[in-house]
Amino acid sequence: MSNLLTRFARTPRGLRWFLNLYGPYLGAGVRVDYLAEDFRELKVSMGLHWYNRNYVGTHFGGSLYSMVDPFYMLMVMNVLGRDYIVWDKAAEIDFIKPGTGRVHARFLLTDTMLEAIHQHTADGNKYLPCWPVTIINDDGETVAKINKTLYIRKKPRS
Repeated sequence: MSNLLTRFARTPRGLRWFLNLYGPYLGAGVRVDYLAEDFRELKVSMGLHWYNRNYVGTHFGGSLYSMVDPFYMLMVMNVLGRDYIVWDKAAEIDFIKPGTGRVHARFLLTDTMLEAIHQHTADGNKYLPCWPVTIINDDGETVAKINKTLYIRKKPRS
């Protein structure tokens, strides 16, 4: 599976196509709506369906988290290239309001974020940025707030 993902992840179109057909996302109703040509912006959404509802009829919390889980990692990997090790390290989610319809999240890698990565990893040190992601509903109301922590390190030269 890893080799297949790596092959498709080389282009934004290929990565978006792969992720929209990836079993866990297909099964949860998660859709990558937009991925910029430079991998620096991504928009994802998820509708409310019988298969991703919880006991009380709102979005299942695990589905809300899964819709934001890998994206900063994938974006950073594609922007930085093969000279860096990038992993998801930790996450924290705060459920603010029940999700009852389509929900959305937007990821943006700014110049400031990328400069911080280069600055903190220049000497081979690890960098653990913690970046917020907000899930909103169609009315723009916050459904959940997530903090994603990545592990980033420049690979040693061989």
